[in-house]
Amino acid sequence: MTDLTSSDKRHSAACDRNRNPIGDQLQNFLADGDVVWEVGSGTGQHAVYFGLRFPHIVWQPSDRGEHHPSIAAWTAEAELRNVRDVIEFDLFDPVTPIGEVDVVFCANTIHIAPWPATERLFIHAAAALRPGGHVITYGPYRYEGRALEPSNEQFDQWLRSVDPTRGIRTFEDVDAHAVAAGFEHVDDLEMPSNNRLLRWRKVSR
Repeated sequence: MTDLTSSDKRHSAACDRNRNPIGDQLQNFLADGDVVWEVGSGTGQHAVYFGLRFPHIVWQPSDRGEHHPSIAAWTAEAELRNVRDVIEFDLFDPVTPIGEVDVVFCANTIHIAPWPATERLFIHAAAALRPGGHVITYGPYRYEGRALEPSNEQFDQWLRSVDPTRGIRTFEDVDAHAVAAGFEHVDDLEMPSNNRLLRWRKVSR
């Protein structure tokens, strides 16, 4: 079992704040036996929390290698049978590393990753999801014809100052990538702190 004081086990205060509101929405979409592929598991906190909250589903964390020690530390300490070992994944990988999942979950990643990564998210999701499966994203969004909230405007400026490839994305642009990959938009839910939880469904073909 991983020591709770291990330097590998990173902590995000944002995960502590948003996990309950996200979970309150996820419970409306998750069915018994669903396999959820988390893209961008970060610290690993979400994987453990949602694994505990939803014991009837299987949670598959994934991220780039530099995040694996923290994710592994969290999941090893929790010892949850329904949370799988983290898998290596970058949105720019040419091959989708998993298949036959029911939900692709991606929190606080689209505005951190370079813009082309958003297209890759839906391409990989289309390859992994069963027909009728869902992509669920969480984070801040812009909307055409609507002013960005002051707190999000400041956040967007900070993101771009750190890395000009980052920034809060426009919903309409994200949705265009989703539609091109074979998805239809089905939910746009208001969340705390000017965040949104968006859901797309893979269209059966």
